[in-house]
Amino acid sequence: MKQFDVENWSRNSQYEFFKDYQDPFFNVTSNLEVTNLYSFCKKHHLSFSLACIYVALKCMNELEEFKLRIHNEKVYLFDSIDIGSTILNDDNTFSFCYFKYQSSIFDFDKKGKEVIENHKAGVKFEPKENTLGLVHCSTLPWISFTSIKHARRGDENGMGIPKIIFGKIFEEKNIKKTPFSVEAHHALMDGYHVSLLYTKMQQFIDQL
Repeated sequence: MKQFDVENWSRNSQYEFFKDYQDPFFNVTSNLEVTNLYSFCKKHHLSFSLACIYVALKCMNELEEFKLRIHNEKVYLFDSIDIGSTILNDDNTFSFCYFKYQSSIFDFDKKGKEVIENHKAGVKFEPKENTLGLVHCSTLPWISFTSIKHARRGDENGMGIPKIIFGKIFEEKNIKKTPFSVEAHHALMDGYHVSLLYTKMQQFIDQL
């Protein structure tokens, strides 16, 4: 990572305004159309949940704002970011798995399945809460939610790590959709940048 030039940033005023908020995070939830992604996964024997995570991670790596983090009250830009996601255990508790960014959905699926298999061989609850170069991800496959609130310790405003959640697939007029929630630090990005993420993800899915 390298230090980011906040002083000459076009969002400097917004950064200064929000950076000291006790709770600077905002949340956006909308639906993604995933019929094409679902079919693609069936055709190529890919994990749909890993594919969703890959699409989000790929597109976030294409947007500078999602790679910005705060450390010791300074802003840093990562060359690339990885993702940590909740994984459901057999007893309906959950643990965390960490997935490195890969250049293709096929490589991500292969590596991701290996991570999950290794995890199942020795289940441990090991959150990497202080690792900055991550996005925090979860899946709520039982509910097609329309909004959501994250649990927070209260010191995350000094890091700025985004959190994303995928919900249960549902159908509208034969189109498969899933809720997708993005929670981001307002000092580092605005709703406009979240909208760019949704657009990029939808375009990638539609072009598969």
